[in-house]
Amino acid sequence: MENIQNTSEEYINTAWIEKLALEELNMEESGVISLNEHLDPRLFLEESSINFMNNLRDRFEVYVTRFNQYRTSAKGLGQIKIFKIANTVNDFMLFRNSLRLVFSRKSTDLISISFLSNGKEIFSPRLRNEDSIQNESHEVKAHIGPFNDITWRFRGEEFEVDALVRHYLSEFIRLSSR
Repeated sequence: MENIQNTSEEYINTAWIEKLALEELNMEESGVISLNEHLDPRLFLEESSINFMNNLRDRFEVYVTRFNQYRTSAKGLGQIKIFKIANTVNDFMLFRNSLRLVFSRKSTDLISISFLSNGKEIFSPRLRNEDSIQNESHEVKAHIGPFNDITWRFRGEEFEVDALVRHYLSEFIRLSSR
């Protein structure tokens, strides 16, 4: 339902107004009125976290497909696979050589990113050369701003999704090549 209208200078997402029109039609048919729903950030958090995870998975799929295309000469060896995690809305993981990179929605405002080695050891990706590997997950948290504007932050700072994908995929490829 993500219709985007082109104006002279930018793209405008019209999905929210279409949803509002459908809700009003349903309200007229059912007789149930909900006047304060747009003030509750929980609904926006749920939608935003699902969209964020879908966006991440889509970007990983593009880069993993390209990486695997260059690895075709290895006849499937060293290929990266992406799996959805069962019984979750849209958690997913990358797998190669017994290493997993797991993206998991812990709640509507918290996404956990961690490596899982040999099916049991959890550790965090390195962020700088001097960082040592720690037995914990990285967390991306939602920040609710004015007018229920939701931004995703790592350690309190906003980031570009492509930078996040590039960092974690590079770390995954290097660590799983062993």
